[in-house]
Amino acid sequence: MAKSKSAAKPIEELSYEEAMAELEGIVEALEGDASQNPLEESIRLFERGQALVRQCGALLEAAQLKVQKLSGESLVPFEEDSE
Repeated sequence: MAKSKSAAKPIEELSYEEAMAELEGIVEALEGDASQNPLEESIRLFERGQALVRQCGALLEAAQLKVQKLSGESLVPFEEDSE
């Protein structure tokens, strides 16, 4: 994770897929051996992770609004007809 620290893209520029991949890496790092991440690094990772979660949520909301606009109706949960 230390290598990507200096080369990390601004969160606003990340696609959903990029943000999720980075978030998964952060979760792995935080769940790993605590001795590998000093407290300050863990806090930095946690803060970046929180920002990535917000970015993913915003991107998903924007995609949902776009689908609603394109379909011309509100989204409804998908249910298969068993009949």
